[in-house]
Amino acid sequence: MTLVQTYYAMIGQNLASCLSPISALSPVVTEASSPEFSALDARILQTNQRLKAARLGFQIERRGQKLSLRGVLPPRPGSPRLKPHQQRLHLGLPATVAGLKQAEQEVKVIAAELIQNSFDWRKYIYGQGFGRLDQINLGQQIQAFERYFLSEPVRLSNPASAKNTWDGAYAPYLRKLATIAGANPQFSLIEVIYATVRSTAANSRSRQICCTALGAFAKFLSLELPVDLKEFWGNYGGSSTQARELPSDELILATWEKIPNPAWRFVYGIMAAYGLRNHEVFFCDYSDLAGDRGPSIRVLDTTKTGSHEVWPFYPEWIERFDLRQVNLPPVQTDLTQTNLRAIGQRVTSQFRRYGVPFSPYDLRHAWAVRTIHFGLPDTVAAKMMGHSVTVHTRTYHQWLTRRDQEQAVAAALERMQGRRQELDS
Repeated sequence: MTLVQTYYAMIGQNLASCLSPISALSPVVTEASSPEFSALDARILQTNQRLKAARLGFQIERRGQKLSLRGVLPPRPGSPRLKPHQQRLHLGLPATVAGLKQAEQEVKVIAAELIQNSFDWRKYIYGQGFGRLDQINLGQQIQAFERYFLSEPVRLSNPASAKNTWDGAYAPYLRKLATIAGANPQFSLIEVIYATVRSTAANSRSRQICCTALGAFAKFLSLELPVDLKEFWGNYGGSSTQARELPSDELILATWEKIPNPAWRFVYGIMAAYGLRNHEVFFCDYSDLAGDRGPSIRVLDTTKTGSHEVWPFYPEWIERFDLRQVNLPPVQTDLTQTNLRAIGQRVTSQFRRYGVPFSPYDLRHAWAVRTIHFGLPDTVAAKMMGHSVTVHTRTYHQWLTRRDQEQAVAAALERMQGRRQELDS
């Protein structure tokens, strides 16, 4: 019994019925055969006769200037089908004599993988246009990984956020990986990965992000790393994040007064009052606020962490900053022409231009600490900021300075005094 006969027997299918759709051996073409391809088509016919004699269950097809296979294969990822069925597999091989020889070898490899239950669609789906994923060069593998990353179902609901994550957290380290590989051709890919990780500062956020990105890339390639990249993270984390000296409310108010441009004053004010990320200012539904129907605004799902509703702290800053008069500056927000990162950088550059003495993100961090003083539950504050409760408490509670603690204690004592007066009366 041949490899593929055994495979069909294992999956409970009749071999003859599976092979019958491809018993016609003439090569399938998507355009009229030209003198350029007539000799090749004859070779394909001969090759298909050999494949039939070996009962490998596949036919090689020429589709234009590329070669592909057709035969019974397991369902593709995401397919509703449960059992193997007739499918076409695009090899990305050129319609040449050399490509045909490689395609014939590929049939034998796939037949072996089917019997060993090790066939992996990803090698062909995401390497499409280049070739088999484990046989293409590093640059092509990185392009294939990007294609896979951006098409994962969990990211399809918010493609702008996915692209922002790719551009900011994955692409820089994969470019570094390619650079180190080019400078060290004697290194294996595993050695290049470790060298790239070691090129980042130990116990740093960049080291952690690098490990995450390259770990995902290795997993995508089914590359087994002898040492898990998490071992290189070090002690970086929210608990070791350097605490910031955040601007006081008085400084935030005074700085707003000094911004000469009304539109950028609005950006500053809305970030201060609502704790928005730089780019989120330009992707909000302000209809309730502008229509004087309520104080909340809705961050749209095109942003980094998707749709969420936010309330102001302090509420009186709505009037102080004249936020009901929505006045956004002319910034490119078409995400087919730009990305969230570039929009955020535009805010940073404008704040710097107007001499704002702290980072735009400090307005967001100050808002988060302010909600702690107000007694807002962490679960609610975290939801309004668009991140998890764990991240919220790990990050912001450690930033409570002595000034913050004194204010919190004073507020708690004032509430206690109020309750006592109520009881006495």
